[in-house]
Amino acid sequence: MNTVATTSETIWRDRGNGLLFVGLMAFAVFQLAQLAPIKALSISPLVLGIVCGMLYGNLLRGTMPAEWGVGVHFAARRLLRIAVALYGLNISIQQIIDVGAPGVVVSIGVAVGVLGLGTWLGTRWLRLDRDTAMLTAAGSAICGAAAVLAFESTLRSVPHKSAVAVATVVLFGTISMFLYPVLYGVGWLPFDGTALGIFLGGSIHEVAQVVAAASNIDPATTEVATIVKMTRVALLVPLLLVIGLWLQRRDASLTGNKAKLPVPWFAIWFLIFAIVNSLGVIPESTLEMLRAFDIFLLTMAMTALGIETRFAQMRAAGPRVLALAAVLFVVLFGLTSGLVMLVS
Repeated sequence: MNTVATTSETIWRDRGNGLLFVGLMAFAVFQLAQLAPIKALSISPLVLGIVCGMLYGNLLRGTMPAEWGVGVHFAARRLLRIAVALYGLNISIQQIIDVGAPGVVVSIGVAVGVLGLGTWLGTRWLRLDRDTAMLTAAGSAICGAAAVLAFESTLRSVPHKSAVAVATVVLFGTISMFLYPVLYGVGWLPFDGTALGIFLGGSIHEVAQVVAAASNIDPATTEVATIVKMTRVALLVPLLLVIGLWLQRRDASLTGNKAKLPVPWFAIWFLIFAIVNSLGVIPESTLEMLRAFDIFLLTMAMTALGIETRFAQMRAAGPRVLALAAVLFVVLFGLTSGLVMLVS
């Protein structure tokens, strides 16, 4: 009994130390973001967080006790979802209505189109196995690493295939997170206002990456982009149900109806917080503090994601998987652009 209690205390202590370490790094990132040259470029603390985290995780990771990794992982996964859920305090139901049908059309078109095309290209053109192709396509089409892990449960895939798919999400999601604000800044993206938010929400892989990219532009774009991205996230469950039924018919050894379908609870809480914000029951001063705190949590999460990212993962992903992810990156850009022009 004492051994169990001691082990539990050790885990909680290591988690706390890891979270404190990430928190201190995020605080340093915030101070860095206030420097005049960086502030003039409108670089978000979220973007700086993942850059600093990646540099530390690959060049200096030996300086952090390995036991603190549980806290870093907690920040990169659980804290990330908490922070995204709290971001609902920036959104109101009226804003969701204002985005309306165009955002929904783009979200459905991107999720279904990229998932289907990516699976076909991966299996037929690049000769990848079905699971690897579908996991990689799901990460690009829906919501990044969360979609990969959710599809792994339904496909009953082996873990290393998910790891490869997640690595491609990190790589190309990070590229889009940095690239699209730059393209907008130099006038190479033919969108503005709501259309730009729909494009960012429809074309970038992870929720946090969408928030990071859009936050480099303006709050209104961030709100629209986040709403559209959360619409893509909400499509995870129905798509998993369809895939499960398809696999059940195609492969008798897979009991798709018994597969546990992970519900993205952070999307549900995002909507709950948006409703609370819409009701106007929270004083504006309190809202401002909560929103500032949420940005700090998002910065912590992005810093932790950077720490956990290994350049070796990118190399280990293999040329065919990277080729599929690269093609889907281009498809995401082209398909989302076309859909936005169509519905705008």
